[in-house]
This record gives sequence, C-alpha cells and structure tokens, in this order.
Amino acid sequence: MSEPAQRATGSGSRVKICGITDLHDAELAVELGAWAIGMVFYESSPRQCSIEQARRITAALRRRVELCGVFVGASLEELTRRTEELELTMLQLHGDEGPAFCAEVARRTGAHVVKAIQMADIGDVRELERYHVDFHLADARAKAPGSQNLRGGTGETFDWALLAGRRSKTPLILSGGLDPGNVAEAIELVHPHAVDTASGTERAPGHKDKAKLRAFFAAVCSSRPRENRDAVGAGAGAGEGIATPAEGAPA
Repeated sequence: MSEPAQRATGSGSRVKICGITDLHDAELAVELGAWAIGMVFYESSPRQCSIEQARRITAALRRRVELCGVFVGASLEELTRRTEELELTMLQLHGDEGPAFCAEVARRTGAHVVKAIQMADIGDVRELERYHVDFHLADARAKAPGSQNLRGGTGETFDWALLAGRRSKTPLILSGGLDPGNVAEAIELVHPHAVDTASGTERAPGHKDKAKLRAFFAAVCSSRPRENRDAVGAGAGAGEGIATPAEGAPA
C-alpha cells in the first residue's frame, strides 16, 4: 500500500484539493497537508487539466499524495490508459457509471475508485450506497441557470442533513461548495472521511488562490480534535511552512 493510502486510513477528515491544473498549486496543496489532489479530465469542465500538465504533476508528486483523475463518462479503455500513463492512484467517476462498471475499473486498473453522485434528496444517498467502491463522494446538484450540466465545481452546497440517513460504511468524501468559511461547520455536522474543494479555493477556474488554500486547511484543522490538529500543520493560516501529515493522519 502506498504512503498516501496508509494516511487515508487514520482518523479525522482529510483534504482533497480538486481542479488542479498547475504544478505549483499542486505542490502547495501537498505542502499544506493534502491527502489527495484531483485533476479533471473532462473536456466540458473549465478546470480541465491537460495531459502535459498532468504528467508534470504526477511525476513530481508520485508517492507523496493520492493522484486522482476525475472522469465523466469515460470508457474502461480510457480509464486504464490514463491510469497507466500517469500512474494515477485514484479514479473519481463523476458520470452515470453503474456499480458493475466501477467494480471492473477497480479490477482492471488497481487504483482506488471514488464514485461521485450529486445530492438532491435521500434517493441520491440511497443510490450512492449501491456502489461497493473504495470511497463515496457526495457533491451538490447544480441549481444555478447554465450550470445544470456541470459535474461539480459549481460553488453550490447541498443539504448536508441528507447524509444523516446514510447507512453505508464506505468512507465518505464531502464535496460541493466547500470553502474556508463553511468547511469547519460541514465537518462538525457530517464527520466525513475527507473534504473536497475546487471552486472554494480558486482565484479563477483551475487556478488556486494561495490565501484561500491556506485558510481552507486552517479551517479544517480548527474543526479537528486538538490531538489531531498537527496532522494538517501549525500556522496554516499564517502563511508559514506546513508540516507534512503524520502517519495515520482532496472534485
């Protein structure tokens, strides 16, 4: 098991930073303590990461963080090819993939599989529970005009109370409109395995705002039990160097 995967099994909410298109942003996220970074390979997304940039990112950060490719409706052949080409350790499936397809992706690639579903009602929570994958990701269903076709990164939240009815033991990644101002509240209410942010830490789609990124990690740190806060690192909000995550302690 890789070092990032080992860190994923500890306690406390981890951080997945999604919509990464630039190596410098990815390196800062890892410095701040990210468990996973997400690169979007979906041509309709304003955060689409080019294969050239993805190669730079994965080559520099291999074995330091979960390298997650985000796909919408990709074929099994494409998922396998991209996993091998970029040495991805995690695949986030954000389309209409069924449980059997997800299981075959895991078997064929050997990567951790994240199944993402947009939440609008309890029926969506039940739908997500049908998937026997490594992680579930709960995202917001877009409501704003012109954004209904987007599969994440809309900046919208959903009713987190829906997740109170969740019965699955599969680790949950909470996404959808999380930013430095609301992530602590989300963690306190949902207690997710990890939180995921894209638009909430950006200056423009696909380009991170350093201050927002630091503030996000500081807010996650503040929501944790005191004994777990060193996993993110002291001084996250002060612009200081951040300690790498301790063993046993990102759409």
